[in-house]
Amino acid sequence: MSASSASAANPNGARGGNGSGHSGATRALHGAALVSVLIALMLTLLLEALDQTVVGTALPKIIGELNGFSLYTWVATAYLLASTTVIPIVGKLSDQFGRKWFFIIGVVTFLVGSAACGAAQTIQQLIAFRALQGLGAGVGISLVFTVVGDIFPPAERARWQGIFGAVYGLSSVFGPTLGGWLTDHGPLVGGFITDVSRWRWVFYVNLPIGIIALVALLIYLPTNLSARTSKLRGWAAIRRIDFLGAALASAATILLLLGLTWGGQTYPWASWQVIGALVGTVALFAAFLLVERVAAEPVLPLDLFKNQVFASAALLSLLTGAVLLALVYYLPLFLQGVLGESATNSGAVITPMTVSLVIGSVAGGLFVAKMGRYQWIAISGAVLICIGSFLFSRMGETTPILQAAVFMVVAGVGLGLFFAILTLAVQNAIPRTRMGVGTSAVRYMQQAGNTLGVAIIGTVVSNTITSDIAGRLPAGAQRLTPAGLAAATNPQALVNATYRDTLVHTAKGFAARAAVAQAEASGKIPPSGPGHDAAVAAITQQAQAQTAQLLQQVFDALKHSLAAGIQHGFIAAFLIGLLVLVAAFFLKDVPLSKSFREEPAQPTQAQTPAASPAEQEAGAASAG
Repeated sequence: MSASSASAANPNGARGGNGSGHSGATRALHGAALVSVLIALMLTLLLEALDQTVVGTALPKIIGELNGFSLYTWVATAYLLASTTVIPIVGKLSDQFGRKWFFIIGVVTFLVGSAACGAAQTIQQLIAFRALQGLGAGVGISLVFTVVGDIFPPAERARWQGIFGAVYGLSSVFGPTLGGWLTDHGPLVGGFITDVSRWRWVFYVNLPIGIIALVALLIYLPTNLSARTSKLRGWAAIRRIDFLGAALASAATILLLLGLTWGGQTYPWASWQVIGALVGTVALFAAFLLVERVAAEPVLPLDLFKNQVFASAALLSLLTGAVLLALVYYLPLFLQGVLGESATNSGAVITPMTVSLVIGSVAGGLFVAKMGRYQWIAISGAVLICIGSFLFSRMGETTPILQAAVFMVVAGVGLGLFFAILTLAVQNAIPRTRMGVGTSAVRYMQQAGNTLGVAIIGTVVSNTITSDIAGRLPAGAQRLTPAGLAAATNPQALVNATYRDTLVHTAKGFAARAAVAQAEASGKIPPSGPGHDAAVAAITQQAQAQTAQLLQQVFDALKHSLAAGIQHGFIAAFLIGLLVLVAAFFLKDVPLSKSFREEPAQPTQAQTPAASPAEQEAGAASAG
């Protein structure tokens, strides 16, 4: 089919798309189709990125209604595991079979999962539905940036990748604030959604927005937008799917994320659970690499790593993802636990970082579009990340909020610059027939980096607190029970007023009962008569006052140790930032093409193994 006939056959405004790509075209969509698809892509990315973090602030209310405290972390973990696992697989499959219907299935799965999460009646149901929701989100996170690459040639793509990167970063950072607002102020619906169950709007809010995006994609997103690696159809195409590689990649990803999530939180790092998960990860990834060497259509073509731009961008995505989520996670903890800001106010105080992420991403995209180069932007972003992380590590208990805000702007702009350029650099340096697998690899590394950053910096913070607080506890701390002391030295005591009030009330009651029992046993309280009640009241009041004073001393010690722990965590972030700076020098500039590069309709011999004669015959029959 000629380019002109392909264009005429497509009512949605797409050009080309006959498997060979948009040769020479400057843009694949125009007019209403372009606007509609871009809005739909942004809405999809917004929702799916929000849902990575939005449930965090709603979890206390969720646990209050559904119980299952021991499983509450799985509400977030199930989504992360499912979404990260599917990203590289769907990226490759979209290269083979086209992107539209994978995208549509992903959006539908996400919306069905969202509705099911909102209607969940037990914590087990909620975890299962969060996993379903995560599968759909992984498809969207993988394909949104790839479809942007299908629509725009590299030179024009730069500004749009920056805008979409800003949407992703803004969603990730803004999620906790939105989750808290919906949990506290979501609308009530008769007896179904009460004050206790307002948290259900965290999930239901996805439905009307997601349906709008779904309709726009169904109508305006062409099915022949992407360049495919093969024209085989039917069983011949299915036989070339790398099922074994996909299974090994999924299992390895799950074990990796479990090991990093468990380590130092659920289990000690030296526990058999964590060590077993990490050893299993290494074994499965090794088997995956062996399988990919011989697969006809590998989930991750290993020769991509011979491309310096791809290898550098993948590493940068991992490292910047680690820095981003570590800062997003521990900055609010510092603001609340050390500087004494309320949970609501800390969300507002972190706004400078949120805004600067957006500014950095958009500005980075515009700079690349103007200059046609990106390495110096990557180096500049890395320098800003290093400066911002170092400045964070110097913050203390007397740091003014305004000064902290300046530090946030520095780090935020640096991270935002990377949102604009990494996907663009990869898409510009690899064939269009590999755009799906290349883009999804970058997204996958960022997701893995998020988990890795929280695990590494969380371990540094926890170990510092444990070692530091031992020398700060008041002499009377041994009067607390081991369980009581563990609860009093949990950072939740500094950031969660309900947790702290409950802890103080319980400790005061326990201390009063123990003091009264001891006094009665020693004969200091008359067994009966008018003096009994007065003596009990006096001893109770004294014991409660002493306990309250002791707990306040413990909380003060915890505050100092938390400050030291987070400072050390920010030093770890600074060290990761130095690695970002080194890696940025290897992100070689490749001039941005102003049109889609001419490419063969079929992958070259070096890209994929040749189809067997039977497969070629089947493909020819299908094409005919």
